[in-house]
Amino acid sequence: MLSRRGIRIKVMKILYAVSRDETLNLRAAKRAYDTSITDTFDLLLHCLYAFIKISRVSTEDAEKRKTKYIPTEIDKNFKPTLYENPIIQGIENAHFFKNKIDKLNLPSKITSDFSKNIYYEFLKEESYVSYIKAEKTNEAHLNILLDLFRFCRKSEFFNDVMEEHYISWIDDKSVVVGAIKKIVKSDTNQEDLFQAHLPDDEIVEDFGKQLLEFTFEEEDELLDIIKPSLENWDHERLAIIDMILIKMALIEILNFETVPVKVTLNEYVEISKMYSTPKSKEFINGVLDKLLKQLQNEGKINKVGRGLLE
Repeated sequence: MLSRRGIRIKVMKILYAVSRDETLNLRAAKRAYDTSITDTFDLLLHCLYAFIKISRVSTEDAEKRKTKYIPTEIDKNFKPTLYENPIIQGIENAHFFKNKIDKLNLPSKITSDFSKNIYYEFLKEESYVSYIKAEKTNEAHLNILLDLFRFCRKSEFFNDVMEEHYISWIDDKSVVVGAIKKIVKSDTNQEDLFQAHLPDDEIVEDFGKQLLEFTFEEEDELLDIIKPSLENWDHERLAIIDMILIKMALIEILNFETVPVKVTLNEYVEISKMYSTPKSKEFINGVLDKLLKQLQNEGKINKVGRGLLE
């Protein structure tokens, strides 16, 4: 589920925390990294459970409509298919998901007030009004569930609740949204789908954790490489994030043989746009370009595969 960019961002944030707190050692940094990985997957499950709880309010809505003194035709024909459709039922009844719900104590984190608030706001949406009236096909179920999730992620209330439980919500939101779309759209067995979204050891361990370890442990060596390229800049006065990104990029260039140099350069410039100053992208790009030429001339870059040095 997590991309390499997501992993890079997590490592960057942990290294930033280390730079602000001298008591944090490598062991603590690795522990924080492991927690951040687990939190992203737990956040996916949390969102899916919230999604189910919101859709389940349609059963309450159906009961209310039955008790109206003068029900409309829509009230008479209303069915809680937002919840009782095969997509939601498949997710909710997956054994893996049910076990995780209990372990993460999700029922205590998603209140009935939260679910009702979102549902009855969504009830006003034209797409749901049309769905209530329309023939219930698999395509109709899929489209309304995607509309519901779009509505949720735009809801200030929904976002506030997610951020209250997970400080990583802002950073992980896009990857969680992408994973939920895949789960909802897929006709694959739901058990297999959840397994497919578990953290990938190759990216998490072989890439992310090594990136963290190498950058942490080779601090002095990295500074020795970087300082001469800074010319009139005092490295201690540079943006902390910029220096961290440059160090991480150097570690990738020097230690990860299968990651193309161009990919590394582009990734850290893009991350700087999101997390550093407006001028950081030009600064980081300039410094890395200079360092790359230097390291190539010294024969210190070894990449496996054609085109990886470009």
